[in-house]
Amino acid sequence: MKGFDFLPQHRNAPDPKGVWELYEKALSFNSSIKLNETVRVNENFYIGKQWEGVESKGLPTPQFNFLKRVVGFIVATITTDNVHVNASPLSAPPYSDALSMPARIVNDEFEALAEQNRLTSLLREFARNAAVDGDSCLYTYWDENLENGSDFRGGIKTEVVENTRVFFGNPNDRNVESQPYIIISSRDMVPNLRRRAKENGFKDFSAIAPDEDERSIDAAKRTDDKATLLLLLWRDRESGHIFAYECCKNCPVSPVRDTGLSRYPICWLNWDYIQDCYHGQAMITGLIPNQIFVNKIWALSMLSFMKTAYPKYIYDKTRIKNWDNRVGSAIGVNGGDVNSVAKVMDPAVISPQISQFISLAVEQTERSLGATSVALGDTRPDNTSAIIALQRAATTPTELTKQNLYRCVEELFRIYLEFMGEYYGIRTVDGEGGELMDFDFASLKNHPMLLKLDVGASSYYSEIASLQTLDKLLEGGHISALQYLERIPDGYIPGRRALIAELQSAESGGEEVLPEEDELGHFV
Repeated sequence: MKGFDFLPQHRNAPDPKGVWELYEKALSFNSSIKLNETVRVNENFYIGKQWEGVESKGLPTPQFNFLKRVVGFIVATITTDNVHVNASPLSAPPYSDALSMPARIVNDEFEALAEQNRLTSLLREFARNAAVDGDSCLYTYWDENLENGSDFRGGIKTEVVENTRVFFGNPNDRNVESQPYIIISSRDMVPNLRRRAKENGFKDFSAIAPDEDERSIDAAKRTDDKATLLLLLWRDRESGHIFAYECCKNCPVSPVRDTGLSRYPICWLNWDYIQDCYHGQAMITGLIPNQIFVNKIWALSMLSFMKTAYPKYIYDKTRIKNWDNRVGSAIGVNGGDVNSVAKVMDPAVISPQISQFISLAVEQTERSLGATSVALGDTRPDNTSAIIALQRAATTPTELTKQNLYRCVEELFRIYLEFMGEYYGIRTVDGEGGELMDFDFASLKNHPMLLKLDVGASSYYSEIASLQTLDKLLEGGHISALQYLERIPDGYIPGRRALIAELQSAESGGEEVLPEEDELGHFV
């Protein structure tokens, strides 16, 4: 196996020992930057375990988790729009018109994949992990057992992977495609791993034994019946393809296989970049001191309130032996002036500046992140101009993160395109006239640069605005009925493709023109 020379003593092919050495090397780097501890603390503060490991010694332990509110708002802001990816042929090649049908087929598959993988909720989890942990990862693979509703079994699956489970070969570079190799670790039951190794023909499958999770700091988690599974991905220098290999510490689980992909099936998102490091900075990391301050001030205020908020009685013990606090009970006094027998001590007054400073700390923290009171719905703007201005001001601090998220979505659909060309084969699809036709998805490999992906927000408002613009262009005679039908989204006019085919047939004199391919597989 050429191209596998990450360790000098393992040049020919990967083996469990060599992969485990790479894994331990990556763990050592993460330990040097205290990644696991940072992620654990950030996750605890986000979910509300903000006093974990602190000895209160009788002090109240209140928590007013404004971090979760801010993170939820920021994540919802950058993922609230439905992301729409559109594949369209480039305008430069002379046969770009013939690529309109393959582009439409690819777009249909994109919509189906987005629905099957529940892309909207997947992206919210993807962005949430980046905000809390510093990084987030989307891993795409081919699931052979997936039911897709057709005669073919198998489909494309995408899942979110924690940043503590992804290890780059060059930890000083955050660019995925420039990595010499990438390792993804996971935990699985030992019997499952032994069964997989046995099915793949590895005789020493019994060597797979339970081990400890190096990422886990919580000793309460059950790990005595699981083993660490490592997935090694690397690029072969001769073919340019991505190869994959799975193993445990002492035994392979699956043999080396050529995925046929030219891109790593991984999308990597940093919330904020750190120079010379593939791990980023989480949004919560810099806000934890603010949350601790608010919690401590509240705890001290509560303690003071419990000890001094209620009135206390001071009485003369020489004249009253025991004080009776029962309602309506009589208290006996041995002569003298009763006015000097007892008095009520007024409770202490807590300074109002304390509550004002707590509110100011929370408000300034939220404002620095763009989560203003207006954006969070705590105030009411006076007019429409104020609404628009405040919305734009609220989204400005997150614009860079939003663009990074869109970049990851574009990379994800480019990965989908590669999986289609490698694994789909010939499938029956809808033709231009609504008739079924066979389409060879492997032909997409012959045109790797002829499809461009445009990522943008697709909302109900923007779609209606586009329809209104098309209607006005058609009414003014600026576009033809065929141009109108080709640009209107699916679902608004029944049988739209059949109408397009009829109009095209009428314009061409009744002859339908279909795209052809030359000997090299290019459309002409």
